[in-house]
Amino acid sequence: MRVHLTGVCGTGMGSLALLLREAGHDVSGSDIRFDPPMGDVLRGADIRLLEGYSREHLLGEGAPPDLVVIGNAIRKDNVEAVAAEAAKLARTSMSRALRDHFLAGRKPLVVCGTHGKTTTSALAAWILTRAGKEPGYFIGGVTKNFPESASRGSPHRKLTATGPSPFVVEGDEYDAVYWAKEPKFLDYVGIGPDDVAIVTSVEHDHIDIYPDPASYERAFDGLARALPPGGLVVCEGHDARAVEIMQQSKARLSAYALQGDDTRGRPAEWLGAPGIVDDEGRQLFDLYAGGVSCGRFALPVPGLHNVRNAIAAIAACAEGFGVPVATARAALATFLGVKRRQDLIGEPRGVRVYDDFAHHPTAVDETLRALRSRHPTGKLWAVFEPRSATACRAIHQEAYARSFGAADRVLFAPLGRTNVPEEERLDTRGLARALGDKAEAMDSIDDIVDRVRAGVEAGDVVALLSNGAMGGLHARILGALAERTS
Repeated sequence: MRVHLTGVCGTGMGSLALLLREAGHDVSGSDIRFDPPMGDVLRGADIRLLEGYSREHLLGEGAPPDLVVIGNAIRKDNVEAVAAEAAKLARTSMSRALRDHFLAGRKPLVVCGTHGKTTTSALAAWILTRAGKEPGYFIGGVTKNFPESASRGSPHRKLTATGPSPFVVEGDEYDAVYWAKEPKFLDYVGIGPDDVAIVTSVEHDHIDIYPDPASYERAFDGLARALPPGGLVVCEGHDARAVEIMQQSKARLSAYALQGDDTRGRPAEWLGAPGIVDDEGRQLFDLYAGGVSCGRFALPVPGLHNVRNAIAAIAACAEGFGVPVATARAALATFLGVKRRQDLIGEPRGVRVYDDFAHHPTAVDETLRALRSRHPTGKLWAVFEPRSATACRAIHQEAYARSFGAADRVLFAPLGRTNVPEEERLDTRGLARALGDKAEAMDSIDDIVDRVRAGVEAGDVVALLSNGAMGGLHARILGALAERTS
């Protein structure tokens, strides 16, 4: 087919474009711009990239596309969406295209939850790959263990004991597309009789489509109901709401937790006992399955949140696909992580600069504590840009005030959105006052560059936290530090 993707540079849409190209289709895609990391990946994959949106991208010279995939960031008045509908071109959402063209006939492992989906998906795909299962995978980020963020794997390979070949998919709770306002992960389950799902957490997010916690939790209620009776759901045992919701499912529930977690009397089938971060920066932990020791594990990406992610992936691969725990342990030791997750992007003049996608208060807190455990000496600078619809609102004002405890210096960038009503906006100056002398609310990206350039010293760590590009701040910080005199 000839397939065109409108809004192709999002992580999900970009991954779908890679899958379609791998399957032999002629693929084009349009977007406002093609920022890294996904833009760079698409350029190297023989996908025609068209800047901006235009009716001519669909109905110009030559035959129109056989299928138009509309991204969930695209509104119904987008010129390409209007043209596709008026010309009666076949159109679909990203999640439905993935289901129809790649998940059918496979055994999905769907990774869901508020936090940790990308890393957990990458971990599961890597474990299954090292176990020889030849999985397909669809990951909402650029992984460091694979050349691309999506692959069909071996779709026709049958596993002797566990049915069709596995396909790992990151299951987002965000809306699928403007004409199907349901969570994308609902398109990824109900494929077969024994689907596997991971639920890492259920914590209110995406306020633009889920105005209150109850509406957000209803999305996961739908997931629980959609899982088949012969399926498996691996659930974070210390997240009370996640367990309560998933216990409604007809699928078998297997819980995981860390030693010391409050699991409210329900024992966790998989339990991790975190150890130290060793001299090589590896997070050590002991693992127990059903109360039996599985030995010591070493995870190259530190942080307790990553220990949780790793245990979830091990449990799903072991129980859902028959992977020996020893095989999973060996795979874990060679896991390289995901770009924009504790991603070391440079060390100019002895200052380590990290890029991280963290934007929810819980993710900010976990990331900073992980970086502090990796680098216990030197000052830890946190540069935070509120950009998502949730982060830009005051809904988490108090939670953010508790999220920067591990940082020695905190710089708040201006809000990344200007369309939030003033009375609803996150008050970064109020946050800075709540945090005391260590924090400042900055007026511009230029001010942030100047403050970091003047203040950091060799041995310090700078963490750039945002789910956006921060106005090119990453490159500017690296350049400013590299040029700074000793």
